[in-house]
Amino acid sequence: MLALVGLCMVLLVWWFSRPKKSPTTVPGPKPWPLIGSMHLLAGYETPFQAFTALSKIYGDIFSIHLGSAPCVVVNNFKLIKEVLIAKGADFGGRPDFTRFHKLFGGDRNNSLALCDWSSLQKTRRSIARTYCSPRFTSLQYDRVNNVGEEELDSFLAELSRLPHGQSCDVKPAVLKVCANMFTQYMCSTSFPYDDQDFQKIVRYFDEIFWEINQGYAVDFLPWLLPVYTGHMKKISHWATEIRQFILSRIIDKHRSTLDYNSQPRDFTDALLMHLEEDPNMNWQHIIFELEDFLGGHSAIGNLVMVTLAAVVKHPEVAKRIQNEVDTVTNNGARYPNLFDKAAMPYTEATILETLRTASSPIVPHVASRDTEIDGHQVNKGTIVFINNYELNQGKDYWEEPALFKPERFLTASGGIIKPAHFIPFSTGKRTCIGQRLVQCFSFVVLATLLQHYDIRAKDGVKVHPGCVAVPPDCFKLVLTPRK
Repeated sequence: MLALVGLCMVLLVWWFSRPKKSPTTVPGPKPWPLIGSMHLLAGYETPFQAFTALSKIYGDIFSIHLGSAPCVVVNNFKLIKEVLIAKGADFGGRPDFTRFHKLFGGDRNNSLALCDWSSLQKTRRSIARTYCSPRFTSLQYDRVNNVGEEELDSFLAELSRLPHGQSCDVKPAVLKVCANMFTQYMCSTSFPYDDQDFQKIVRYFDEIFWEINQGYAVDFLPWLLPVYTGHMKKISHWATEIRQFILSRIIDKHRSTLDYNSQPRDFTDALLMHLEEDPNMNWQHIIFELEDFLGGHSAIGNLVMVTLAAVVKHPEVAKRIQNEVDTVTNNGARYPNLFDKAAMPYTEATILETLRTASSPIVPHVASRDTEIDGHQVNKGTIVFINNYELNQGKDYWEEPALFKPERFLTASGGIIKPAHFIPFSTGKRTCIGQRLVQCFSFVVLATLLQHYDIRAKDGVKVHPGCVAVPPDCFKLVLTPRK
């Protein structure tokens, strides 16, 4: 009892003796001992909804302690540009969450998305850019298009085996077509849909994508780690199994046929060649970079599922997409492809509107040095949350933001228009390098699905605000072949 009273006294002294804030200190709620201000996030489906509510009290930039971690939240486009573009060099770090380390072999810096910025990471992005950000007029863009078209026969064969007219799990088929598009494009390798190891790895990738999009108390309260021992073992197992699959089923095959005197056949060849040429690169960098980009198929599969959820809720959207795809393919004489995008602006706009309404969070940044935001002091090590939920849902940025309206991304003449404040893939030097692949393959998969099927749901669909991921076992859909 005396020890408990003593602890309470110490905490009270700490509470009331904390230094007063100066005019340059970021305003924000006063933290509680141990948990900081985590209690203020309760009652919201996503922390970013709470951040938006708190910004109405403390302003467009405010501080908040989550556990013992000092954080700053920026809520308007001007401040977000300052963090991501004008002072991008000051905010090149990522949060040091235990989960991130578990997912990437004990060191989150193995991941391009979750690493701190460095010259090595700049080199790794440079290797990937040609393949993961193909320009419209490039040979790589042609390759993306060809891969997309070639995989559609297998995809439609898989869909034909589902029970039509009944509720069924569509997500596994969507993930497998996306996975094979990625492995074929990046590794010149694809897998039968009934390959059990392939199915298992696609599932593990999806589990990890859902995991990355979730927040856990242990991220900010590391003393809870013993409670999460089983969870940490599970995510480490997923990552290890994926790595072993990539090594045995992809990389070993490439190494045995690689000709170092020829041009690289694909992204995997380019990585292996660079390993021989650059003394700063090691084997770990190569396998984790390939894993990073192959995992991008999960983002596409989940984006397609969230788009289908919107289409089910708004059947008029599906009809307009079907009209576009029927027109460009001469009523189904061929599959849609990437070069149809210009003639199918409503389909592309539907994907953009899905990204807006999903408002998936941008990975938090961390101040890599003592710096400022809008004249406010920000100390090294401070986690900075980019509240793109407000950018995507705020009335200051959109008319009728609660409505699903793909036409908001269309000009009067029917072209695509994207406001500057629409940054679903972030911006600045840490923008998502694979965003073009995401938009390309999601377009092909969505257009092909609606070309061949009418889609509805008997039991409704559930998506999560502020999240482009849906659970691995998510809503079921009813597919009816179109006549």
